[in-house]
Amino acid sequence: MLRISLLFSILSITLLLSMAFKPGPKTKPVVIAYVGGFRGLINTDLIAVEKLTHINYAFVDVRKNRAWLHNLATDTTNLKNLYNLKVRNPDLKILISIGGWAWSENFSDAVLSDTARVAFAASAVDIVRQYQLDGVDIDWEYPGMKGEDNVFRPEDRENFTLLFKSLREQLNSLKQQTGKNYYVTTALPGFSGIFTHTDMGQAQQYLDYINVMSYDHFTGGPLAGHHTNLYATDKVENEQSGDNAVKLYKQAGVPAEKLVLGIAFYGRAWQLQSDDPELHPRKIVKVERAGGYTFIKDSLLTNPVYKRHWDRNARAPYLYNASLKRFVSYDDEQSVKEKCRYVRRKDMAGVMFWEYFNDPNMYLLNAINRELR
Repeated sequence: MLRISLLFSILSITLLLSMAFKPGPKTKPVVIAYVGGFRGLINTDLIAVEKLTHINYAFVDVRKNRAWLHNLATDTTNLKNLYNLKVRNPDLKILISIGGWAWSENFSDAVLSDTARVAFAASAVDIVRQYQLDGVDIDWEYPGMKGEDNVFRPEDRENFTLLFKSLREQLNSLKQQTGKNYYVTTALPGFSGIFTHTDMGQAQQYLDYINVMSYDHFTGGPLAGHHTNLYATDKVENEQSGDNAVKLYKQAGVPAEKLVLGIAFYGRAWQLQSDDPELHPRKIVKVERAGGYTFIKDSLLTNPVYKRHWDRNARAPYLYNASLKRFVSYDDEQSVKEKCRYVRRKDMAGVMFWEYFNDPNMYLLNAINRELR
């Protein structure tokens, strides 16, 4: 009887321990949409909010060392209408995204000192408070290095981290007033140079998500290639890819569960010198316009002069028009499926994409939801 009682006790303890340490259900991956308000008024009725977890409103400007609504009349209307989308999806989170390619020129000045950083963070948090939003996304292009026409200096490396610290502190103070949790996120490129000018291991402690801009790998020239490929082809020197970017962020000290993989809802196009699209390097004659994915799918993929190719190594499609020597790089349903499965395999936070209205027919958003939601 003693042996039976002892055995029963051991089994009971084992069962209790297994229940206590059983992992809970995994958090559903985030689906973050950048929605552009810089063009003017947004028709928010066209946004499928049930298929999103976050909307990052792009962009808020940086002016006189403050976060500044560049187009006050339309920005005000847009932010109010975005907030009203929570009627359809109460779990939706709405953030302001500050900066971007065109409006990052003044970041370095705005965060140069303790006083400046506190004032800048306060101006951003004031917008969050006024419009009842859920946080701040920083799209600084780029700290410590040249973007479009931005000021940059060596001090940006430390000040980049301190900016997030100040934002986090002030949003925590707002939380004490409202009881809400607030987000601090950033969008950053996937090229290696950004890690010289940031300390991501330190910065990530203040951040909820790092949105990896794993696109625009090729832009102007003098070469063309996959602009939003998941993997490197090993046919291009120093080739960028989503996978390489994720590895670099992990090596820099960012946990996988904070990394969000970027998807391009638009394409890039070039006229090649050669009539062979597989001849490397792909030297170009000129840069051309590709358009958003709805246009690519409805107008180019249906046109017999364009032939679709699938690069198995890169996990990326491209179109080629032989008569025009036109090479078009983009994301499609197949490459999105590959990216979403990659996110799940790597235990990443989820995906984000630029920009919502580049695919109004929602071909890619539907593909994301089939895989992740």
